[in-house]
Amino acid sequence: INAEYMGDFLDLSMDLNQVTLPARELAASIAFYRQLGLVQIVDSPHYARFLLSSGNSTLSLHAVDGASPPAPDWLVVYFETKDLDATCDRLKASGIIFEQDPRDESWLWREARLRDPSGNALCLYWAGENRVNPPWRIPASR
Repeated sequence: INAEYMGDFLDLSMDLNQVTLPARELAASIAFYRQLGLVQIVDSPHYARFLLSSGNSTLSLHAVDGASPPAPDWLVVYFETKDLDATCDRLKASGIIFEQDPRDESWLWREARLRDPSGNALCLYWAGENRVNPPWRIPASR
């Protein structure tokens, strides 16, 4: 990343630790994320945490009252997988329902969309080099 673009942020060393989603049905949500291939590393009556198969980021679920709405539709958690089509085929065969099958998008990603048991929006995708270096990337950030 270009030092001029980063400015005062150069001294910060950060990594994304976790994203926490609301779970109206915690047990069903735990089973769902296990079915997606995430490894559960924390289990408590109102909270669960999962480790992804690559990287160090985790996904957490926090039990909420059944009357609580899911996260807003514009909040989407993205999981990148190089073999998107085969992954989606495997998940469909195991009973996972997709709202959108894998398709090429105008922003140069291939995406499939689904929801967890609590209604949280998820996207499985493959972007390759375009994930961090799309043709429209800000030149100073290269």
